[in-house]
Amino acid sequence: MSEQWSDIVRDGITTLHGDALDDALARRFMLADETVVVGSETFLLRKPANADHLISEADYVMDERLPYWADLWPSSRQLASTLLGESGAGRTLLELGCGLGLPTITAMRAGFDVTATDYYEDALQVTRANAGRNLGREPAVRMVNWRAWPDDFGPFDVIVAADVIYEQEYALLVSQCIARALSPTGEAFIADPGRVALATFLAQLPLVGLEIVESTTTPYHEGKINQQIQVMRLRRTTNANA
Repeated sequence: MSEQWSDIVRDGITTLHGDALDDALARRFMLADETVVVGSETFLLRKPANADHLISEADYVMDERLPYWADLWPSSRQLASTLLGESGAGRTLLELGCGLGLPTITAMRAGFDVTATDYYEDALQVTRANAGRNLGREPAVRMVNWRAWPDDFGPFDVIVAADVIYEQEYALLVSQCIARALSPTGEAFIADPGRVALATFLAQLPLVGLEIVESTTTPYHEGKINQQIQVMRLRRTTNANA
């Protein structure tokens, strides 16, 4: 059990909701608010004021974990926009690496029954708080290690992830996790800004029975950030095993 998880259990954060959850998170780290516009919707995200302050030497030594979850990445904005335009009624959705929870929130707004996952317990609690603040309800959450995917997890009608293919290992793991957890007729949406491991991910897809059926690229410019965000829609190949 990580030190972070022990602290959260000790403080009882997983049992809190609403203002009580916000107050508990504010005791864990300094928070800042960011207003985010997605389509015609406006959301208020509360996040750690400085992600660098969350870096844990113990986490890095254990498996090179860094708190990327605490930043709002352009790919998350684009994925959130894509999901807001989907019809989620009656469909389950899994987010891999939920971070601050923006795609989870817009998926819930679109009607999906959402389960948000991350490898950082703090990310799950922040996602719960952000969803509750914006929607008045929370997603299911679960801490998941892609290297040890739970046997009891899935299938899901839709699986989504934003900017998670930034290491070669993750290109392999993410494709494998999608293949394991996606329903036979399901689809996945992966948003990526052109990370170095994208080519590895694309090469892995046919090996795990997945294919790209649609892809859109949208430019993103903000300050010094200049990215081309690709959102890929994946499905199982016709001859893939169910």
